[in-house]
Amino acid sequence: MEADGALDLGALHRELRAALAADEKHAREDEAKFRAVRQRVASYEEFRDIVLASHLKPLEKKDKMGNKRNVLWNPCAGHTKGQQAGDVEIPQELDQLPGTSAEFYRDWRRCLKSRKEKYQLLLKLEGKALGRIFQADLGFGLLGEFLAVLAENICHEDRDAVLQILQSLSGTKHFGLNVDLLSESEKECTRDLFRKLQSMSRDYWTPGHFSGPASCKAEREAHLTDTSLQKEAEERIMMELMKCYQVS
Repeated sequence: MEADGALDLGALHRELRAALAADEKHAREDEAKFRAVRQRVASYEEFRDIVLASHLKPLEKKDKMGNKRNVLWNPCAGHTKGQQAGDVEIPQELDQLPGTSAEFYRDWRRCLKSRKEKYQLLLKLEGKALGRIFQADLGFGLLGEFLAVLAENICHEDRDAVLQILQSLSGTKHFGLNVDLLSESEKECTRDLFRKLQSMSRDYWTPGHFSGPASCKAEREAHLTDTSLQKEAEERIMMELMKCYQVS
């Protein structure tokens, strides 16, 4: 919205185009995933290549060399070239957090140069926002990147936030398929992440972790009971997540 209160139609059109492009990308990649599964490809690398090349179209008879009306067989090539020619300067700091999957892809790929920056973005968005952004589908390859970033940067104070992120991602569409398609290195990152989470949980619930002893026996007993219930609840959540992420 502009300063005078009028709607910025140009911004609305750009946002609509970005959303439509993201939806088309999701649908195209989904179709490629299922096609690759039906073909029973021999390796994960072959599967990934099929999905990454889902935007390509086969040459038709009219596309042969020498034909006066040649058409561009790779529609993304011209678009990319045009972007490079514009030499757009991408700011290092984000003015605002992404609110749609299209905005997230843009910021994740172009604005954030290190895994530490990507980790901070995931924490700032939190699990609820990530679940909303990727409710329709989590883009191909993103889950593995998220898990690698979380495994590399997680620390004790972020334990609860990371658990919430993992819970929200597990509720996205086609989550099970995305887990099945993790590469071996991404699966190892997942196992490493859960090992760290379990270690942090053991440290957190160790007797003596909480400071400030209760003033009387009844308060101490109530405190221990409450702590025990919280610990059991977290252990159940951890086991459910490990099952979802296929960590044994």
